[in-house]
Amino acid sequence: MGLSGLDIYKLLPKTNCRKCNFPTCLAFALALAKKSTDISKCPFLSLDAKMILESASQPPIKLITVGVDEQAVVVGNETVLFRHEEKFHHPAGLGLIVEDSDAQLLDYIKFAKELQFERVGQKLHLELIALKNTSKNAQTFAKCVKLIKENCSLNIVLQSDDPESIQAALEICKDSKPLIFGANNDNFSKMAELASSAQTALVVSALDLENLTEVVKKIKETKLEDLVLHIDQDKLPKQIENLTQIRRLALKRNFRPLGYPVLVVVKKEDAVIDALTAGAFMAKYASIILLEKASLPEILALLTLRQNIYSDPQKPLQVEPKIYPIGAPNQASPLLVTTNFSLTYYTVLAEVEASKVSSYILSVDTEGMSVLTAWAAEKFTAEKISQAMKQAQLEQLLNHKRIIIPGYVAVMSADLEDKSGWSVLVGPREASSLTSFLKNLN
Repeated sequence: MGLSGLDIYKLLPKTNCRKCNFPTCLAFALALAKKSTDISKCPFLSLDAKMILESASQPPIKLITVGVDEQAVVVGNETVLFRHEEKFHHPAGLGLIVEDSDAQLLDYIKFAKELQFERVGQKLHLELIALKNTSKNAQTFAKCVKLIKENCSLNIVLQSDDPESIQAALEICKDSKPLIFGANNDNFSKMAELASSAQTALVVSALDLENLTEVVKKIKETKLEDLVLHIDQDKLPKQIENLTQIRRLALKRNFRPLGYPVLVVVKKEDAVIDALTAGAFMAKYASIILLEKASLPEILALLTLRQNIYSDPQKPLQVEPKIYPIGAPNQASPLLVTTNFSLTYYTVLAEVEASKVSSYILSVDTEGMSVLTAWAAEKFTAEKISQAMKQAQLEQLLNHKRIIIPGYVAVMSADLEDKSGWSVLVGPREASSLTSFLKNLN
């Protein structure tokens, strides 16, 4: 909540009636400031005070949903300027722009649909496909929307400044809650009407912050609140400046006309430059990024970058600490031990799979730290490993008592043998050497 406890207290009835389950109105006000209770608990709050408190309790950047069910993209509601302050909560939506006049439209739709890969246990993919109305024909636009719906489950962005084309498209995909991308100072009234009728979000475009603010204010007068901002600016430094200004004004000044997610378009030029541009937008502070006919390497790089930016810097990606069978292991198969840091585990997994030697990997709970970091923090010790071995009940899986530890922690070999009663083999320092190590293991 934007108000302090004392600011809130001034708006309360100050009767200390205790019907809110707090001993005094001041205690209730302090709880409201901490967001640990709700204003509805006060039965004597005046209408004016309630309106002020409800307005103050709204998030500085509105939460916007594009699409329905599990496929939906949720953006906005960010609370910090810098990731290390807390974290960024809602990953930027990524999408491809296709044109309704393109003869290869179906190929691009299938490319967008099938583009996905797995990294450190997470499936990465595009969420959006934007149809651009280059034909300037409402029937052609609607026909292409139908083609997307029939061949792709990605969330749809309707990119057109022509209300007639948007209306024709909505008749086909309204149930999918598409994002309408085309409102400006000339057509905002009709576009807002269409978005309200379809109960979907609307992208508001302008050439600069001042004009954008004015258009947003006009649209808000129509009672439409689900908005996404877009500044039509080609120069990267100016665009980054605009994105930063919007974020600062929303978070630091609580400036409501700019308290919405922001969409950017990366126009097709050079693949490397396009990827760098989109990466800059993702870091500063785009909520939706649309790419014109991007290539596979470009998209994979951006998906990986997004995964890193939107992970919690205070909580590394982790796998469940347990025993993992790789391939079709039996009682004589090798047993390797590593930490539960996702990147470490999946690096080891890839090398074990490449060796084609069926094995077991024991992932030890190190709170998501890598091998050397966990060892230095005393999270990956002989005692911790021996405890994990007992919990995994290895005697029921294996007819031998040999365990392979990472080469970087060879110093713990003797201690682990003493505490576990198992023979310890020191593996390679680098995971890249595991394939040959396992193949040559007697």
